[in-house]
Amino acid sequence: QAQLVESGGGSVQTGDSLRISCKAASRHTFTTYAMAFFRQAPGKEREFVAATSWSSGSTEVADSVKGRFTISRDGPENTVYLQMNSLKPEDTAVYYCASGSRLVAPTPTSYYLWGQGTQVTVSS
Repeated sequence: QAQLVESGGGSVQTGDSLRISCKAASRHTFTTYAMAFFRQAPGKEREFVAATSWSSGSTEVADSVKGRFTISRDGPENTVYLQMNSLKPEDTAVYYCASGSRLVAPTPTSYYLWGQGTQVTVSS
């Protein structure tokens, strides 16, 4: 059973919006660990996008998307959402959900649970 299940993503035009969701299979995962989104474009390293923690209430968003992307939590659904507005071609990447870190952290190595990834393509 997949621990993290992503949905959403797709192909849009510059300036459009998309929402990605990530559902944790267990309540324990959702309430104990931070849940984060990373992205990886072809030929580039995996990049931190945003993270949030149910237990601490803390949230962190990368400077590259701050003001355009928002991460939020739906407690009863064990789900986090990444709302992406004013999308740009440089936002094109595979977006991954991650968990397993007790703290909100911007480094991929801090997390050991990963979703399957979902493609976001923004065309000009």
